[in-house]
Amino acid sequence: MTSKKILLVEDDPSLGFVIKDNLSIKGYDVTLCKDGEEGGTSFQNDSYNLCIFDIMLPKKDGFSLAREVREKNKNIPIIFLTAKAMMEDKLEGFQTGADDYITKPFSLDELYYRIEVFLRRSTEAKVDNTSSVFEIGEYTFDYSRLIISRNKSEKSLTQKEAEVLKVLCNNRDRVLKREEILNQIWGDDDYFMGRSLDVFISKLRKYLKEDEAIHIVNYHGVGFRLEVKI
Repeated sequence: MTSKKILLVEDDPSLGFVIKDNLSIKGYDVTLCKDGEEGGTSFQNDSYNLCIFDIMLPKKDGFSLAREVREKNKNIPIIFLTAKAMMEDKLEGFQTGADDYITKPFSLDELYYRIEVFLRRSTEAKVDNTSSVFEIGEYTFDYSRLIISRNKSEKSLTQKEAEVLKVLCNNRDRVLKREEILNQIWGDDDYFMGRSLDVFISKLRKYLKEDEAIHIVNYHGVGFRLEVKI
């Protein structure tokens, strides 16, 4: 079986070596870059299954690197690995298209677990065609391809965006509690993950705004409901 390829961009040489060494032992093929420019060049010149970026990087910060990656690939999972713990920084990370955010210090077992979850979901999205296509008003949402389309125009979604939309589609016209969505997708329902969910809901509203019949209704303090008015 071909090893999954991971792009790791970390400017701390000791931490970078430890992460690469441990993930290599787990069977991953890890490319370690020491700054944002090197990471961007490596991403352009090779193919990867997952990215792990520090934020405070020389030459090009992790946010800028993530935006660059998203311009080329909307689907690849991106995990931020950083010492920055401010809520604003975390939300900016998700705004750039990141899928997860781990704050230093962290457990290598936790990092390995999150990597496994994202790679498994990416694989499932490609091979599982069961209930993977949804009609949402004028839009068609193909979860297996991570795409929403309308009038021959397509929009690629990130893995997390697609997962949130799929949960809403599977529970259309039902009020979904916030903690129910958070536990299904993130496996956690703490305050930070709740703020992250709000970011993804805002993005989905933007993607679906051309059809005025579609509404993702916010029930304050409770949750959300996807409805399509006829």
